[in-house]
Amino acid sequence: MKILEAFKNIVTGLLRSLKRFPVTILFSISVCIMLITISEIEPIYDENLRDILIRTTMIFALGIPLSLCIKLFLERKHAKKLPELVKYYGGGALILILYYSFLLNELNMVSITRYAAVTLALYLGFLYIPYLPKKKRFEMYIIKICTSFFTTVIYSVVLFLGLTAILFTVDNLLGIHIEEKAYYYTWLLVVCIFAPSYFLTGVPDKDERFTKESYSKLLRILILYIVMPLLSVYTCILYIYFIKIIVTRQWPVGMVSHLVLWYSVIVAAVLFFIAPIRDTNKWADRFSKWFPKIIIPVLIMMFISMGIRINAYGVTENRYYVIVLGLWVFGIMVYLSLVKNPKNIVLPVVLSAIAIVSVFGPLSSYSISKMSQNNRLGKILIRNNMVMNGGVQAAPDNISSEDKDEVSRILDYFSRNHTLDDVRCLPEGFKIEDMEKVFGFSYESPSYGTSGDYFYFSRDNTGKAIEVDGYDYMLDIEDLYNTSEIPEGEIGAVYDHQSCIIKVSIGGNIVYEKDLKPFVKKLGEKYKGTARENAIPAEEMMLVDENEELKVKFIFTHISGENLAGNARINSLDFYMLVKVK
Repeated sequence: MKILEAFKNIVTGLLRSLKRFPVTILFSISVCIMLITISEIEPIYDENLRDILIRTTMIFALGIPLSLCIKLFLERKHAKKLPELVKYYGGGALILILYYSFLLNELNMVSITRYAAVTLALYLGFLYIPYLPKKKRFEMYIIKICTSFFTTVIYSVVLFLGLTAILFTVDNLLGIHIEEKAYYYTWLLVVCIFAPSYFLTGVPDKDERFTKESYSKLLRILILYIVMPLLSVYTCILYIYFIKIIVTRQWPVGMVSHLVLWYSVIVAAVLFFIAPIRDTNKWADRFSKWFPKIIIPVLIMMFISMGIRINAYGVTENRYYVIVLGLWVFGIMVYLSLVKNPKNIVLPVVLSAIAIVSVFGPLSSYSISKMSQNNRLGKILIRNNMVMNGGVQAAPDNISSEDKDEVSRILDYFSRNHTLDDVRCLPEGFKIEDMEKVFGFSYESPSYGTSGDYFYFSRDNTGKAIEVDGYDYMLDIEDLYNTSEIPEGEIGAVYDHQSCIIKVSIGGNIVYEKDLKPFVKKLGEKYKGTARENAIPAEEMMLVDENEELKVKFIFTHISGENLAGNARINSLDFYMLVKVK
């Protein structure tokens, strides 16, 4: 009976959330439908269609937090009349349409990071809108929301594992074939339909009141006796490290920010969650009183470390976000240290405002980063006497390799994240290929990590037979990779994987030579190579070429590489080569 009662409560809660948040759940269902649609029509050879589907899915996903904010705002206003509902939800729909048309008209670094920031701001708004401006017990409200979230995660995992086990058993024991996609679709149904619906059942009503007795005992034990002692020990380690840095005067530039930033964010969260119990627990009261002051010197250490790196390499979007998040934590700690009765609702409100400012306007990460990198480039050009009439002139012979590398890195940054038109001193229509002509030295691909746009192409329907009619010989690339010389004999070939040049010889004389990079670059431009696998139609994975001596047909099976600032770096090429001697 208890099981039936629990199941009945779950169903009742789901129906209640559907009645209270119908628009939000509709958006979530739409996301699920779009993801299933994209999966069903894969592979998508039309990149425009792919982008439209992905951007539409992203807009539906953005509609989830936006509709939540609108609903909670209407509840706070006690608005129930249809014209008022239509006005606000219609305004929300218009916002989504405009966002799709103007702010998400293409997928790149700027549009994606801006989308992430707006999404974060909306979800934070969902948390604090019911409690603006001065409603009490905000912390207890958030604790209730978090409890609902973690309960939803546990239920969703259990439900997905159970459904997966059923599908697996049907497939293996009953002999009914279950497609692999069925498991993915099951996950989508759980995450996009059940999880939001169940989570929203735990969102407190506007008139629900909380007391200190509502504080979760499990959360109390977790924070007071596990998290806070660990943070105290971590703080001691950071202070020892801080003293070591002062003594040795050796400032690390890459590690301190990560060590300190997320630790500081966790401290801010803990201070938020223990606010309701600090009056009844001495340990919580002391932690709340002293930790905001203790953490400030550690944050200053982080800012000094970041300043050293910015002085050397300028501001980029990633560094901007680290600094801004650090300033948020620093401001919160100063606020908690100085104000006797702080209002914790300030934390999410300020963070949401920062998220918006960081991606819009003259103080955005994009504006600041572009200005910083332009200033870096200007200093390098002035130092090497490369500025003439507001433009660039060729570098002197004594320019250092470090400056050459920095110029390449700066142009690579603009090419990957923005456009080369944003570089102030470049001539109109400048391309990376013009580097040597304008700067006097060639472009060097930066050697850092995953900066490029990776691509992997495979030939569709590779199981079909390869037609060799009209050709005399067939060569396999695997037999040519380790060949360092043109072999003697009637016909032979050698392939240099570094230059992507293949040479064919007859009787020891080279009669054909071909650079395969232009073909790969053209293919990459057409399909805009990404980290995912693209199955390319078989006819487009072929290249036919000839000269006076030979007719050659390349049949590519797999191509992988990376686009760096518009230049294709090929990591591997797998192909067959058919040769016809004229």
